[in-house]
Amino acid sequence: MSEKKLGIIGGGQLGSMLCSSAKKLNIKTTIFSDDNNAPAQNFCDEFVCGEYNDKQKILDFIGKVDVVTYEFENIPFETLNEMNKLKPVLPKPSVNRLIQHRIAEKDFVNKLNIRTTRYVSIEKKSELETLEDFLPGILKTNTMGYDGKGQYPIKKIDDINLLNLDFSKGYILEKLVKLKKEISIIITRFGNNSYEIYEPIENTHQNQILKHSIIPAKISNKILDQSIDWASRISEELKYIGTLCVEFFIDRNENLYVNEIAPRVHNSGHLTINAYNISQFENHVRAVCSLEKIPLKKLSNAKMINLIGNQIEPYRKNLKLEENEFFFDYLKKEIKEKRKMGHITTLI
Repeated sequence: MSEKKLGIIGGGQLGSMLCSSAKKLNIKTTIFSDDNNAPAQNFCDEFVCGEYNDKQKILDFIGKVDVVTYEFENIPFETLNEMNKLKPVLPKPSVNRLIQHRIAEKDFVNKLNIRTTRYVSIEKKSELETLEDFLPGILKTNTMGYDGKGQYPIKKIDDINLLNLDFSKGYILEKLVKLKKEISIIITRFGNNSYEIYEPIENTHQNQILKHSIIPAKISNKILDQSIDWASRISEELKYIGTLCVEFFIDRNENLYVNEIAPRVHNSGHLTINAYNISQFENHVRAVCSLEKIPLKKLSNAKMINLIGNQIEPYRKNLKLEENEFFFDYLKKEIKEKRKMGHITTLI
């Protein structure tokens, strides 16, 4: 088995699970995080703490690894680009730069003749006052923001006056669809037309944070085929290496829309750890480290529930689990109200 050393930028739960998967493959991991309490340091072989623009820390980190990947997208492009001059960064930095910017991401998807919700760029508050046909909508910062951060639902024009927004950032206004359900496709691309694709996952959000995921998704064959086709085309166009998630909306008229692309492993794919022979995390490590591609086999249907905030506490106190239940504790030291602390996967 390979003795490759994998560097992972970001020290949250996704980084932790990447480390656990790499260990199974005899791959050493080094985490680079700006958080001294990053939970992934409990799972990696080495840990480097520093700001993501600290040139010396970047060099220290790069010196320990053969290839670099990342567990979240809000990393300065300059940091990834500098690293890529010294060691390969996968997925490549240009993918991250595109997907960091919501307008650029949606423009890219539309150019592939793939449908997104209607959207418009907003650079000053007065522009919002003429956009009644985009309401009800959701105003989002063009960059940063996840789990509902930097996102503002607007039902009517008057709602704008209640928001204290910094328009130096730039925003996108997306028209809300009459939502029937949300699904995601997780795909690992190894190279040209070489993929492993997990079946569509049906997702439920609460307060814009993912709460439940389940396979199989209750969707039509048309939506199933279309979502897989669109995710494949997106990953091929990006020349992506690694695991990618495409999030979709389905409206009440059975139209499919791309909502967002996540250039990384994804929360909705946690159930792949127990439901498949190869998890999304192991497949990502295999792809970025140029290891063998193994055909996916689904072992069981499954559902996953995120444990948010103090919902983790009963499980930490040894709440009894059934045989078909699997508890994952992200080992985050501080419990916060909207923080993902762990998850439960149930095989069904």
